[in-house]
Amino acid sequence: MLTPAKKEFIEFMMAADVLRFGNFVTKSGRNTPYFVNTGNYKTGLQNSKLGEFYAALVKETVGEDFDAMFGPAYKGIPLATSVSGALARNYGIDKPFFFNRKEAKDHGEGGNIVGYKPKDGDRIIIIEDVITAGTAIRETMPVLQGCADVKVTDMFISVNRCEVGQTPGKTAVMEVGEEFGIRVHALITVQDIYEYLKEQGTYEEILPLMESYMAQYCVF
Repeated sequence: MLTPAKKEFIEFMMAADVLRFGNFVTKSGRNTPYFVNTGNYKTGLQNSKLGEFYAALVKETVGEDFDAMFGPAYKGIPLATSVSGALARNYGIDKPFFFNRKEAKDHGEGGNIVGYKPKDGDRIIIIEDVITAGTAIRETMPVLQGCADVKVTDMFISVNRCEVGQTPGKTAVMEVGEEFGIRVHALITVQDIYEYLKEQGTYEEILPLMESYMAQYCVF
């Protein structure tokens, strides 16, 4: 259901040129008529507002029931930073955050983790942009499990593309839940985007492409 809050977030992404329509290729190699590139957020106001959207979802779903948040390099880094600030500012939930380097530092303290140092038993939430085929989360979990004996409970993303993962009939989000026991929360889904475009009445060329893509790759 396209709620006012979801509509506001879609328009926010479009205004920032983060949600784009055309001909793109996803990380999983699929041709798609829409693309979400959170790397296009580039102003302080955009970053602050984005953090507030995520923080509201974190507050609504898990509240304070976690120990730290992790932002996978690279796009998860500014996301986790802005979400942590918004949680503290808007809800008084002051939690640490951390992120990884793609390449381990070979000087100073070394290692590939920056920020909070996880401890055994910590409950970690992941702040990410999207899940398409689940490739990124399978790269992220070994990083987290290599830090300490942590429990990754929840993951927060901008868009659930609702796409089939490695198992026919199951989305990548479903697989992440089954494989890692992680609950995935999305601000919007591909269905919300489709309903928004349909409601506007000015995207006649994109709608059939969206319908075809969803029929081929999505599971609802």
